[in-house]
Amino acid sequence: MLKYNICFIKRGDEILLLNRERSSWMGCWNGIGGKLDPKETPRDSMIRELEEETGIQSYLLKFKGLVTWTGDDFDFGGMYAYVAEVPDDFEYVTPVKTDEGILDWKKIDWILHSDNVGIVSNIPITLPYMLNEQECFNHHCVYEKGKLLDIHHDRISPDIENDEVSREIFFHSCIAKQQVIICRL
Repeated sequence: MLKYNICFIKRGDEILLLNRERSSWMGCWNGIGGKLDPKETPRDSMIRELEEETGIQSYLLKFKGLVTWTGDDFDFGGMYAYVAEVPDDFEYVTPVKTDEGILDWKKIDWILHSDNVGIVSNIPITLPYMLNEQECFNHHCVYEKGKLLDIHHDRISPDIENDEVSREIFFHSCIAKQQVIICRL
């Protein structure tokens, strides 16, 4: 049901981010990711995207949950979220110009800084969960007129990554909740 994935590649106190040249989030620093191909698992898609966008092949990939969203001008959507850890001494020289934008290592403190307006709006709120919590979460973002209004963080089973039945049950419940909220408006 979800069409997208995102990954934050961590090297010590830095994250490899992409300054996007295309929508969505054009001009903002974001994680590495993309669209799932038909019949591709979330993990296989993430591995493919990491290879295509960075060329990096050696890392410890951890499923961290979902980032989902609803808004006043779009339907329920979302992405599978991952953290890929590389050694602190991993060599990857940046900046790197790619088809998608510019890759560069950014300090975690810079990413999370409250004055940073150049980062995708949900990242300073969701990234600490992904980096510091062992559990998986659904970070549900609510947007109004393109602005982040609220985020709800709910623990979810890591089985959602691999178990299609668990995923479908979860997504149908999310859509039902969205329809209830719309009916109340």
